[in-house]
Amino acid sequence: MGRCLGCGRESPLISKALGLCRDCILEGSQKIHSRIIKAHQESREAFNLSPFPPRDKEGLPCNYCFNQCQIGRGKAGFCGVRKNQNGQKLRPFSQEAYLAWYYDPLPTNCVASWVCPGGTGAGYPDYSYSRGPEYGFKNLAVFYYGCTFNCLFCQNWQHKQFGHQMKTTSAKDLVQHIDERTSCVCYFGGDPTPQLPHSIFTARLALSQKGNKILRFCWETNGTMNSHLLETILAIALESGGCVKFDLKTFNPQLNMALCGRSNGQTLKNFELAANWSFKRKEPPLVIASTLLVPGYINTEEVGLIAKFIASLNPEIPYSLLAFYPHFYFKDLPCTSRIQAEESRQVALEAGIKKVNIGNIHLLT
Repeated sequence: MGRCLGCGRESPLISKALGLCRDCILEGSQKIHSRIIKAHQESREAFNLSPFPPRDKEGLPCNYCFNQCQIGRGKAGFCGVRKNQNGQKLRPFSQEAYLAWYYDPLPTNCVASWVCPGGTGAGYPDYSYSRGPEYGFKNLAVFYYGCTFNCLFCQNWQHKQFGHQMKTTSAKDLVQHIDERTSCVCYFGGDPTPQLPHSIFTARLALSQKGNKILRFCWETNGTMNSHLLETILAIALESGGCVKFDLKTFNPQLNMALCGRSNGQTLKNFELAANWSFKRKEPPLVIASTLLVPGYINTEEVGLIAKFIASLNPEIPYSLLAFYPHFYFKDLPCTSRIQAEESRQVALEAGIKKVNIGNIHLLT
């Protein structure tokens, strides 16, 4: 049971770590803003991460994402992975990255599995080996450390836990793990954005060596990368039969600041750009959207706003509503209820989206 420091209300749908209810967050008073800043500072200090994007006048600029960090010597950017080690260049370089990888048998439980070639056979025979799910094939799942957001409800918060002695993986080495039974590669995290050039270099190298085999490349992201990088990965996904999966966490900017510590302006801007690209290939869909249904914060009202935004751009973009599991700083919240998920799906359909899915159904209560 959490108590809102704004209105004093108690509710099991108020996280103690944030200490604010949705209504007070949207009200946006200075007191509320100060509390939001403090909650995120405390959560980042626990991992020795910079509380804000650094703006060192003598530092080196990083232009991979909207944070536009200016990183001082010996320091790291907001993401935690981009570092100024010698005052001359930022590392890791485009051909190396901090990551972990594993094989995931197809069909997987990824955000796009309900519409993608690996999960449904969409795009057969150009982009899929079978008319249905690609049983017998596998996905190379690439988990990138670091993130441009600071989500208090992060479902993969382990991306913050990497030591300075951790070794990078080169694009060349990563490509060696793409074997004859690998039909797709999915980049996620954390978020791929802080190390996006590595994923691009890896994809291009692998595609140049694939011969006649099917090899799709997909990205799962919060969409905060610089727009020219987004267009690069959209082009690769389009060519290979893959997709770009946008995690639209909120629509209200105040709510995004409260939950994720950063603005959602670049995310929405980039999603509009991606939506324009989505008309280039109807099947399999090039762009997928998803939203995590965080109890007490991402309610049917928020889903309705997100859904109307998506539908206004292209109602054919598939939208997946994901069940929440208590985790990280929001571990005191309950799982998403089946009622909330079903009502949210109905709201999204009524907003005009043609395909709406409920994901992580095993977590629903």
